[in-house]
Amino acid sequence: MRRTNIYLDEDQTASLDLLAKQEGVSRAELIRRFVDRALAGVDRTVSADVSAIESSFGALRDVEAPSRDPGEREQHLAEIWDHGR
Repeated sequence: MRRTNIYLDEDQTASLDLLAKQEGVSRAELIRRFVDRALAGVDRTVSADVSAIESSFGALRDVEAPSRDPGEREQHLAEIWDHGR
C-alpha cells in the first residue's frame, strides 16, 4: 500500500468522518472503498474509448447548436444563470 495525501474541505471531512463512524471503519478505509468502487469495471483501453465515442454519435442530433455571433455566448450564459436561481 502507498501513502497518498489529499486535501479535503471541512464539509467533506465531516461527512467522511460521519460515514466512517457509521460503517465502523477509518476515514482512510472509507476512501479506499470509494476509490475501489469508482475504479471497478473501468476499461482503460483505447478501444473502449473509441467504442464510447462511436456509441455516442448522434446523441445530440435534435439539439440546435447555439449561435457564435458576438454577444450570443454572454447572453446564453446569462440565461442559464437566471434559470439556476
